[in-house]
Amino acid sequence: MKKVELFSDGACRGNPGPGGWGVLLRHGDTEKELYGGEAHTTNNRMELQAAIEGLTALKESCDVTLVTDSQYVRKGITEWITNWKRNNWRNAAKKPVVNKDLWQALDEQAARHTVQWNWVKGHSGHRENDIADQLANRGIDEQ
Repeated sequence: MKKVELFSDGACRGNPGPGGWGVLLRHGDTEKELYGGEAHTTNNRMELQAAIEGLTALKESCDVTLVTDSQYVRKGITEWITNWKRNNWRNAAKKPVVNKDLWQALDEQAARHTVQWNWVKGHSGHRENDIADQLANRGIDEQ
């Protein structure tokens, strides 16, 4: 199975406000940059969208190390989603899960791959996370 590193980040100017997502994909020595944006969104939606877009871009099933600076994304997909699905997409407070559409899309894309979910502190000088952040901001700028 092809090994891929995926670095994802989301950004928002105002929350809600204009937002962007960025992804740096790496396979061996090859890097590919992806980004996009939305006129009115939230930071959490853009963090989720980045991971979804990165996984969707992979045309075959891969062994993915996904690095995000969002604990919301990492904990949501590795810890919280099991109970959300069991409870018909309701959270512990019995309220509908926020961003259910994106969580379902992320769950669907993650199922196509073997994914290891890693967290890195944002804005800490991590090269690939900084690139993903720049791409997310480009997504805002270019919409």
